[in-house]
Amino acid sequence: MRKEKKAYTRSWPQRLFYVFLRVTARLVAVSLYRIRVFGRENWPAEGGALVCANHQGFFDPVLVGLCCERQLSFLAKKSLFKFPLKGLIETLNAIPVNRAGTGLDGLKETLKRLRGGDMVLIFPEGTRSENGDIGNLKPGFIAVARKGKAPIVPVVFDGSFQAWPKWQLLPSIGVVHVLIGTPITADEMQSLSDEQLLAKLQDQMHAMFDEVRYSRARSINPRLHTADKTQFA
Repeated sequence: MRKEKKAYTRSWPQRLFYVFLRVTARLVAVSLYRIRVFGRENWPAEGGALVCANHQGFFDPVLVGLCCERQLSFLAKKSLFKFPLKGLIETLNAIPVNRAGTGLDGLKETLKRLRGGDMVLIFPEGTRSENGDIGNLKPGFIAVARKGKAPIVPVVFDGSFQAWPKWQLLPSIGVVHVLIGTPITADEMQSLSDEQLLAKLQDQMHAMFDEVRYSRARSINPRLHTADKTQFA
């Protein structure tokens, strides 16, 4: 007999705390950033999904969470599960991972949530960008997406690096544009090798980055013309 998937659910205190943090973060974000979001229609309305985003700055997980009406699960380094962040991280029900990868426990929990219909956010570059550009994606997400039988939702933003890079203690006021891309479905993944899937997501995120970087630049300097778009590719 086929085993029925168990839906992943959060406790009501976790759901309530997530909403509280989202409202608080939205107030902070609106105060600091001019944020524009494109492609909201590409968020899956239901079911599990692996959200793969580029990693420019410290505020990135919050930015992705603000752009999605559904609640997300986050991966967090095991080193964060201690004072003073331990209570916050645990209440958000984050998935602990190590620096080398998800680790066996982290992988099992990620798959459990994906199969249970949850959306999990990862940063496949593995670290924050040194210059704002998208680096090479690490292939670890491939096994997670395949085993979880979940679509991959690419998310790309520009401006987070300028607002809060990894070496800056506090954020600056800035302009951030976010683009949610067309998901790569589980059926599409079946027809691709691991190398092809890695290349597909890398190419898609680079194309999205060119688009969102241009839209951000255009919002800062409206005199930019379409012909100038080539300098952002």
